Amino acid sequence: MKTIQITKTGGPEEMRYVDAPVPAPGPNQALIKVGAAGVNFIDVYFRIGLYKAELPFTPGNEGAGVIEAVGPGVTDFAVGDRVAWGMFRGSYTEYAVVPTSQLVHLPDGVSYETGAAAMLQGMTAHYLSHSSYPLKPGDRCLIHAGAGGAGRLLIQMAKMLGATVYTTVGNEEKAAIAKSAGADEVIIYTQKDFVAEVKALSGGKGLDVVYDSVGASTFLKGLDLIRPRGMMVLFGQSSGAVPPFDPSILNQKGSLFMTRPSLAHHCLTREELEWRAGDVLGWIANGSLELRIHKTYALADAPQAHADLEGRGTAGKLLLVP
Repeated sequence: MKTIQITKTGGPEEMRYVDAPVPAPGPNQALIKVGAAGVNFIDVYFRIGLYKAELPFTPGNEGAGVIEAVGPGVTDFAVGDRVAWGMFRGSYTEYAVVPTSQLVHLPDGVSYETGAAAMLQGMTAHYLSHSSYPLKPGDRCLIHAGAGGAGRLLIQMAKMLGATVYTTVGNEEKAAIAKSAGADEVIIYTQKDFVAEVKALSGGKGLDVVYDSVGASTFLKGLDLIRPRGMMVLFGQSSGAVPPFDPSILNQKGSLFMTRPSLAHHCLTREELEWRAGDVLGWIANGSLELRIHKTYALADAPQAHADLEGRGTAGKLLLVP
């Protein structure tokens, strides 16, 4: 089979398209013929060494496909089942072995491409809006990168929950995408200062929460927009890591709360995984939640997919199809 392998951390060129034997599933595992794999910033973080993994490894934490074999002890899944996963590394390949504890069944009518596009970013948007800061009717939130995969899904979930949504994007095309997702106000940060603009649009009222996936270039400025005892939810760093800061700044700006969550810590049990994935895939199946797939690449073109993602010129999900 063909697979992407990283033998040393670094740029996109460190991802090699190589031959490898088809793996065999062990106890409580399934062998899956991969139909599509999602491309996410967490894959970049592993590739550059920000997140540690034993070398060599195959990147990709998200995928969907069909089960071709199961190992001993598997009872909830069978050969022929259509499945998806979002928290197990190794999806940039033709055949992947995944623990069945990480798998969910794909609903009828949901394609492999849709399943692979939905799991990581969809469940991320779910825990952000339902758990990190559970939104309720009347809440006001800022969502950075609203035209991106996670941002666009988070906008839709925030509107489902009755919140007012402000969002930032980089250009007019992305503004239209974020607006179509339901954002109440869209700020093009390359044209206007987002802090001044949100303050003007909100009448100076502090926001209940800021959801920040951008990091270095937005974090400190975003703290100026939050009401007393509101929350900063930092869940990414597409512009770079936030530099060290004195926690007393949270006191100075209103006794703010801050969290740096991860999906893994919001799917600690099988029940949590099934709740989040079930909501996301169910909403997609019934039309309540709309995915936007920006581009699909051949598996061999994984380096280009990473370059495009890091260039921040994409608007929606990137997929690899073996």
